[in-house]
Amino acid sequence: MKQGSFYTLGYAGALGSVCALLLTAASSFTAPYRLANADAEMKRNILDVLGVRYSPDASSRQLLEVFAAKVKQEDSGELTLYRYIPPADSGEVETVAVAFAGPGLWGPIKGLIALGPDAETIRGLTFYEQEETPGLGGEIASQSFREQFEGKKIVDEAGNVGIIIKSGGQSAINKVDAITGATMTCDKVEVILNEAVRKIVKEFKK
Repeated sequence: MKQGSFYTLGYAGALGSVCALLLTAASSFTAPYRLANADAEMKRNILDVLGVRYSPDASSRQLLEVFAAKVKQEDSGELTLYRYIPPADSGEVETVAVAFAGPGLWGPIKGLIALGPDAETIRGLTFYEQEETPGLGGEIASQSFREQFEGKKIVDEAGNVGIIIKSGGQSAINKVDAITGATMTCDKVEVILNEAVRKIVKEFKK
């Protein structure tokens, strides 16, 4: 091999090493900021599902302050509870949120479900991570789908625990309509939600 080729290879190797070191340093430098932003975004999701008001222009720091002032985080058995107890004269009701997660059709599905003071009536539902097909299964994150759950129960009149996601048939206090063309994703969501619901009922019926 000619001397020029050795020089070229050596130069390329050295340049690659320098670039790798710079990328590693940049990643290490920005890691705390990325983690802080992810934490703030998670707390935003919790505040939203609990119905806690905050400024839409709130910074990450302000979100953390609102969360610390208004939400009480409790570890209870298998669950982590996020509890909002509003001021007595606010007209709002106490709400508790629980995170859920499980495998979807194309990737993990993660979200939060919020319940009223009876621990049976759904006050809100949100999905903060999902990889389902846009326009089909991805519609689980749409407002129209999520709003169906508000006011529904996680226990039916006969005491059966669970949420039903199915189109057609008789209406029920624990049933919402599935998304057209996304039956398999809705089936996955039903399984994930009901795993969380069973833990919630078990915890609150102690």
